[in-house]
Amino acid sequence: MDFQIIKYQPQYKNQVISVWEKSVLATHHFLIGKDFLEIKALLHDYDFEVLEMFCLIADHKIIGFIGIYQSKIEMLFLDPDHIGKGLGRQLIDFAVTKQGARLVDVNEQNTYAKTFYEKAGFQVYERTEKDDFGKDYPLLRMKLSESS
Repeated sequence: MDFQIIKYQPQYKNQVISVWEKSVLATHHFLIGKDFLEIKALLHDYDFEVLEMFCLIADHKIIGFIGIYQSKIEMLFLDPDHIGKGLGRQLIDFAVTKQGARLVDVNEQNTYAKTFYEKAGFQVYERTEKDDFGKDYPLLRMKLSESS
Protein backbone atom coordinates (compact mmCIF):
# COMPACT_ATOMS: atom_id res chain seq x y z
CA MET A 1 0.00 0.00 0.00
CA ASP A 2 1.29 3.45 -0.93
CA PHE A 3 1.04 6.19 1.71
CA GLN A 4 1.22 9.91 1.13
CA ILE A 5 1.21 12.91 3.50
CA ILE A 6 -0.70 15.84 2.02
CA LYS A 7 -1.79 19.27 3.23
CA TYR A 8 -5.27 19.37 4.77
CA GLN A 9 -8.10 20.81 2.67
CA PRO A 10 -11.55 21.78 4.05
CA GLN A 11 -13.23 19.06 1.97
CA TYR A 12 -11.38 16.48 4.10
CA LYS A 13 -13.06 17.58 7.34
CA ASN A 14 -15.65 14.78 7.53
CA GLN A 15 -13.02 12.12 6.89
CA VAL A 16 -10.74 13.66 9.51
CA ILE A 17 -13.53 13.67 12.10
CA SER A 18 -14.37 10.07 11.20
CA VAL A 19 -10.74 9.01 11.74
CA TRP A 20 -10.67 10.95 15.04
CA GLU A 21 -13.87 9.24 16.23
CA LYS A 22 -12.72 5.70 15.35
CA SER A 23 -9.30 6.32 16.88
CA VAL A 24 -10.62 7.80 20.12
CA LEU A 25 -13.17 5.01 20.57
CA ALA A 26 -10.38 2.45 20.11
CA THR A 27 -7.71 4.12 22.27
CA HIS A 28 -9.24 6.58 24.77
CA HIS A 29 -11.11 4.13 27.03
CA PHE A 30 -10.76 6.57 29.92
CA LEU A 31 -12.88 9.24 28.19
CA ILE A 32 -16.39 9.69 29.64
CA GLY A 33 -19.17 9.42 27.04
CA LYS A 34 -20.50 12.95 27.48
CA ASP A 35 -16.98 14.38 27.16
CA PHE A 36 -16.46 12.40 23.95
CA LEU A 37 -19.69 13.85 22.50
CA GLU A 38 -18.73 17.36 23.62
CA ILE A 39 -15.30 17.15 21.95
CA LYS A 40 -16.82 15.68 18.79
CA ALA A 41 -19.27 18.58 18.59
CA LEU A 42 -16.38 21.04 19.03
CA LEU A 43 -14.50 19.38 16.17
CA HIS A 44 -17.45 19.84 13.82
CA ASP A 45 -17.17 23.61 14.41
CA TYR A 46 -13.36 23.67 14.52
CA ASP A 47 -11.38 25.35 11.74
CA PHE A 48 -8.57 22.87 11.17
CA GLU A 49 -6.86 25.42 8.95
CA VAL A 50 -5.65 27.34 12.03
CA LEU A 51 -3.13 24.48 12.36
CA GLU A 52 -0.44 23.24 10.07
CA MET A 53 -2.59 20.23 9.29
CA PHE A 54 -1.57 17.22 7.23
CA CYS A 55 -3.41 14.06 6.27
CA LEU A 56 -2.03 10.59 5.72
CA ILE A 57 -3.63 9.13 2.60
CA ALA A 58 -3.82 5.53 1.38
CA ASP A 59 -5.88 4.49 -1.65
CA HIS A 60 -7.36 8.04 -1.88
CA LYS A 61 -8.70 7.77 1.68
CA ILE A 62 -7.58 9.60 4.83
CA ILE A 63 -6.30 7.08 7.35
CA GLY A 64 -4.60 9.50 9.73
CA PHE A 65 -3.75 13.12 10.37
CA ILE A 66 -1.49 15.42 12.35
CA GLY A 67 -2.02 19.03 13.35
CA ILE A 68 0.80 21.32 14.47
CA TYR A 69 0.63 24.82 15.92
CA GLN A 70 3.94 26.62 16.15
CA SER A 71 6.22 23.84 17.38
CA LYS A 72 3.58 21.76 19.18
CA ILE A 73 1.78 18.68 17.91
CA GLU A 74 -1.82 19.47 18.80
CA MET A 75 -3.34 16.29 17.42
CA LEU A 76 -2.28 13.01 15.85
CA PHE A 77 -4.79 10.28 15.13
CA LEU A 78 -4.77 7.13 13.03
CA ASP A 79 -7.57 4.88 11.88
CA PRO A 80 -7.37 1.92 14.31
CA ASP A 81 -6.91 -0.49 11.38
CA HIS A 82 -3.57 1.22 10.71
CA ILE A 83 -2.21 1.54 14.26
CA GLY A 84 1.00 -0.37 14.95
CA LYS A 85 2.29 -0.27 11.37
CA GLY A 86 4.81 2.57 11.72
CA LEU A 87 2.50 5.19 10.19
CA GLY A 88 2.21 7.26 13.34
CA ARG A 89 5.99 7.36 13.42
CA GLN A 90 5.99 8.60 9.81
CA LEU A 91 3.68 11.45 10.85
CA ILE A 92 5.90 12.28 13.84
CA ASP A 93 9.06 12.26 11.72
CA PHE A 94 7.34 14.51 9.18
CA ALA A 95 6.21 16.92 11.91
CA VAL A 96 9.68 17.06 13.49
CA THR A 97 11.77 17.30 10.33
CA LYS A 98 9.47 19.33 8.05
CA GLN A 99 7.44 21.39 10.54
CA GLY A 100 9.85 21.83 13.46
CA ALA A 101 7.59 20.12 16.03
CA ARG A 102 9.23 19.81 19.44
CA LEU A 103 6.31 19.60 21.90
CA VAL A 104 3.23 17.46 22.50
CA ASP A 105 0.66 16.95 25.28
CA VAL A 106 -0.58 13.45 26.06
CA ASN A 107 -3.44 12.33 28.29
CA GLU A 108 -1.81 10.62 31.25
CA GLN A 109 -4.33 7.78 31.05
CA ASN A 110 -3.31 7.10 27.44
CA THR A 111 -0.25 5.02 28.29
CA TYR A 112 0.03 3.74 24.71
CA ALA A 113 0.42 7.31 23.40
CA LYS A 114 2.94 8.18 26.12
CA THR A 115 5.06 5.15 25.17
CA PHE A 116 4.69 5.99 21.47
CA TYR A 117 6.00 9.53 21.96
CA GLU A 118 8.80 8.35 24.27
CA LYS A 119 9.98 5.94 21.54
CA ALA A 120 9.98 8.91 19.15
CA GLY A 121 12.33 10.81 21.50
CA PHE A 122 9.91 12.89 23.59
CA GLN A 123 10.28 13.20 27.37
CA VAL A 124 7.80 14.34 30.01
CA TYR A 125 8.73 17.71 31.50
CA GLU A 126 5.47 18.67 33.23
CA ARG A 127 2.17 17.21 34.46
CA THR A 128 -1.16 18.99 34.81
CA GLU A 129 -4.11 17.90 36.94
CA LYS A 130 -6.65 18.82 34.25
CA ASP A 131 -6.69 19.00 30.46
CA ASP A 132 -6.88 22.22 28.48
CA PHE A 133 -10.71 22.18 28.75
CA GLY A 134 -10.54 22.03 32.56
CA LYS A 135 -11.66 18.39 32.60
CA ASP A 136 -10.24 15.79 34.98
CA TYR A 137 -7.90 14.24 32.42
CA PRO A 138 -4.33 14.97 33.55
CA LEU A 139 -1.90 15.89 30.79
CA LEU A 140 1.73 15.02 30.41
CA ARG A 141 3.55 17.80 28.60
CA MET A 142 6.39 16.34 26.57
CA LYS A 143 9.27 17.81 24.60
CA LEU A 144 11.67 16.32 22.12
CA SER A 145 14.90 15.40 23.88
CA GLU A 146 18.03 17.23 22.79
CA SER A 147 19.61 14.03 21.50
CA SER A 148 16.68 13.25 19.17
